[in-house]
Amino acid sequence: MNVIELSKLTKYYGKARGIIDLDLSIKEGEFFGFIGPNGAGKSTTIRTLLGLISPTSGHASIFGMDTVRENTKILADVGYLPSESVFYPGMKVKEIIKLSADLRKKDCRTTTEELCERLQLDVNRKADELSFGNRKKVAIVSALLHDPKLLILDEPTSGLDPLMQREFFRIIRERNEKGTTVFLSSHILSEIQRNCTRAAIIREGRLIACDRVENLSKTTAKRVTIHGHAPLDQLTGVRDLKETDDAFSFLYNGEIQKLLQTLSQGTITDLSISEPDLEEIFLHYYESGKEQL
Repeated sequence: MNVIELSKLTKYYGKARGIIDLDLSIKEGEFFGFIGPNGAGKSTTIRTLLGLISPTSGHASIFGMDTVRENTKILADVGYLPSESVFYPGMKVKEIIKLSADLRKKDCRTTTEELCERLQLDVNRKADELSFGNRKKVAIVSALLHDPKLLILDEPTSGLDPLMQREFFRIIRERNEKGTTVFLSSHILSEIQRNCTRAAIIREGRLIACDRVENLSKTTAKRVTIHGHAPLDQLTGVRDLKETDDAFSFLYNGEIQKLLQTLSQGTITDLSISEPDLEEIFLHYYESGKEQL
């Protein structure tokens, strides 16, 4: 079963581009990544999915239900974590959480207590007094307390310190292992690489790639770093050459034998050859569309 289904989903703000002809299917139980920098269309996609804005054309469904006509039914089983959270002024954290639970019409006390303890959230403080990171914790609890079938997370870790980021993803992975579908929108590629099974890359409002994360990461290129000097201008297949002090780093998709022959002509004190990470590959997609490294 596909929990999320997009067909030619398009949103324009007047003449300004939002998203264009998005086709995407996300299966039940997937941990799915949605990758793109700010302005690529990630938040527009999410807001359209949630019914916060109406599509210009195309269709979107969640749990097999139309996101426009059956929005209320859909949201009962969705947990949404926005990139930025705003709360009613003067309310205490526990009052905000209670309001979230009351809106769900469920007894969420056990789950709430567990989440607040794991996230080290003081429920007696007023929202006005909270740091950005602690406001994010309140939003996390509010999104998860009703045990939703689908979690939609928009830049979820911004403001969280590294320890809280690790605990947050531990919580999300536990939910996913129990069957919750996760849609993670992020520009932090390490989060996608560590947690997601599949991912889509959005560029200027259009999807330019969608595959398993390991397939998106596959490439014939290697990241080569050398300390010393060699006649690199004799090599073909060198990209993204960077120089720092006496070190040179570059992507290489030529023959390894030719690389070694060229390096042997120079003075090399250290050498490393490794696979490029997802961030490098993502940047390549943005530079050249769907061409492979």
